[in-house]
Amino acid sequence: MEKVKLPLLNDEGYYEIRIESIGGLGANLCGKMLGELALKFLGLNSAGFSSYGSEKTGTPVKAYVRYCRKDMEIRLNSPVKRPHMLCIFHEALMQNPEIFNGCSNDTVIVINSDIAPENIINSYLKANEISGARLVCVPALSIAMETKSRINVVMLGAMAKASGFIPMECVNKICSEILGAKYPDVLENNLQGIYRGYNEAIQCNIPNYKITSNSKENGNSKGYENMLTGGVNLSTGSTITNDLSPSRQGYIPVFIKERCINCGMCDVTCPDMVFQFEKGTYKGKEMMVNKGLDYFHCKGCLRCVEICPTQALIKEKEKDYSVKPWFIPNIELKETPDCYEKTGADGYITSEAFLDEKRIEGGEV
Repeated sequence: MEKVKLPLLNDEGYYEIRIESIGGLGANLCGKMLGELALKFLGLNSAGFSSYGSEKTGTPVKAYVRYCRKDMEIRLNSPVKRPHMLCIFHEALMQNPEIFNGCSNDTVIVINSDIAPENIINSYLKANEISGARLVCVPALSIAMETKSRINVVMLGAMAKASGFIPMECVNKICSEILGAKYPDVLENNLQGIYRGYNEAIQCNIPNYKITSNSKENGNSKGYENMLTGGVNLSTGSTITNDLSPSRQGYIPVFIKERCINCGMCDVTCPDMVFQFEKGTYKGKEMMVNKGLDYFHCKGCLRCVEICPTQALIKEKEKDYSVKPWFIPNIELKETPDCYEKTGADGYITSEAFLDEKRIEGGEV
């Protein structure tokens, strides 16, 4: 077992990692593997957990990992607010400024993107007042498709390189133990994904420039101090404004209208009801006719491709369809109302309660 020295520690003595992702990209498993490899191969103590809803695929997922010395105990189980490493599994997530909450000059930001690092800095990081940090970019989606692996193992290799203290050999060992036992047939593909993620990650320093405010914390975040009586959540109770396209892993179902017999099997199996039917005629009979699908809400599960009896839906690479044929926006889709509030009650309000805060201040935690 190697013994490593953590490059940075916060006031509690922890090195903290936050992973921001979309369900289906493997962030939950990636966080578990990061935690386990530290225990088994780095001579460190670790703790990790994830935050996600009832159906992970297509919805926001966060994973948190904490490292510390072997002789310390990790007695903190709240979300990581000021990460030493921030890992973003999809570039579309950068459109939300809250993703960068808590970043400082000591933060290394790892992003799955084929956008040039200087463009990411100019388009996203400057706007969110990220200055002096380190940026690591890796085209994880392209690598995963080429190696027939998954985005999470490619990102795991890039995170190992960005950390500066996690050897790639340790990542390969934990991958062999966890993924090799469950998916032995694709172990070599996953190891190749780790190797390429480690070696093809591009690092650069974010320039220093004047920051106009001292805090990048989200002042609108709900907690025990500003939650309404009864824990009422004013967020719009609908998923209609949720863009599920970031959850796709490089492939989409392509609709071939000439082959469609309007059986409706695709609509039955689709978990997000993306297929749009309207009254029309088929073979001289009046019936509901399939007009196409709404890619805004399609998360790329490809269940429709499997169930279609006439191959009217086929699996294709999304990069080959910048303009998607048969893209019919959902007829129920509305503009985001002015009162829509992205942040609302979450599963961690009780863990950040007044009692816990005072216990931490008093040295009990």
